[in-house]
Amino acid sequence: MATGFPASTGDVLSAAMFNGLVTFTLTTQSGATYTVANSDLYQVAILTSNASTKTVTIAPDSTLTSAAVGSAITFINTGAGLLTFAAGAGVTIVSAGASSAAPTLAQYKTAVAIRQSANSWIIVGAIA
Repeated sequence: MATGFPASTGDVLSAAMFNGLVTFTLTTQSGATYTVANSDLYQVAILTSNASTKTVTIAPDSTLTSAAVGSAITFINTGAGLLTFAAGAGVTIVSAGASSAAPTLAQYKTAVAIRQSANSWIIVGAIA
């Protein structure tokens, strides 16, 4: 028996249940702008596919009512244009990018926005 597992069998995950825990739902946003929504939380990867520069706005808590601390939104920029992250009204964004308040994501790069506290998000990944 592996360390950390209870002696009793308890609930057992089937292969399909386990795969569902690690599988992303892909959604494509091809417009020049997009504001994240509750439906983007958790196991969703947002593919941005615009050939020109595009802006993704991290919405405030009043819009992202399902976003608990630790919630994550994943982004993959598949388009040729840079993806810039913008803060919605009252939202603070921090990152380690060159412009920490408005990080950018080049083509085929990935980033994750993680909610730290009320209206506060950190963006990590292949940002500039």
